[in-house]
Amino acid sequence: MGFVLKSSIKRLGNFMTMYDQDRLNKIVSEAHSRVSDSYFTSVFLSHSHHDTDLIFPIVVLLRGYGIDVYVDWMDETMSKVPTGETAQKLKTKIQVNNKFLFLATNSALSSKWCNWEIGYGDAYKYIDDIAVFPILSDGKWEGQEYLQIYPSVKLRGVYNEYHLGPNNFYVEYPNGDSISLKEWIKQ
Repeated sequence: MGFVLKSSIKRLGNFMTMYDQDRLNKIVSEAHSRVSDSYFTSVFLSHSHHDTDLIFPIVVLLRGYGIDVYVDWMDETMSKVPTGETAQKLKTKIQVNNKFLFLATNSALSSKWCNWEIGYGDAYKYIDDIAVFPILSDGKWEGQEYLQIYPSVKLRGVYNEYHLGPNNFYVEYPNGDSISLKEWIKQ
């Protein structure tokens, strides 16, 4: 499984912010207001709340493809304290979003909620509509073997921050086939 460096994601966010601040502000405000009627595809973004610094660049990346992104803590109807109702709402959101993307950081891998979400997502999405986005932050990644059965998001070789962009991301299937992240999301 290939890894994307946490610094690359942050650099992408900085790069996009540098060039189009108005567009980024619109993307983030739309993520908060959930204007999903204007989008054909939506993604449930499973992540650890310890990785909130990565969410903005990932949301910007995905929204740049013209899709809606569901992030639980951006949903004003979601309780701040997890309950059984939280689990029920998450189940519904996983079902209604077209794709499931697991932001697989070390924090997410140790999160009971994230592991529960990917297990539930597996039942509804599996190979065509679920992918793992492995993020390496501290020189090692403590991935789980079971994640190898899913397609994974990877980053094509990037020489410096000026070559980093949305077209550098692709999804690789366990059989070695690959497709651009944008194409995977829209299929």
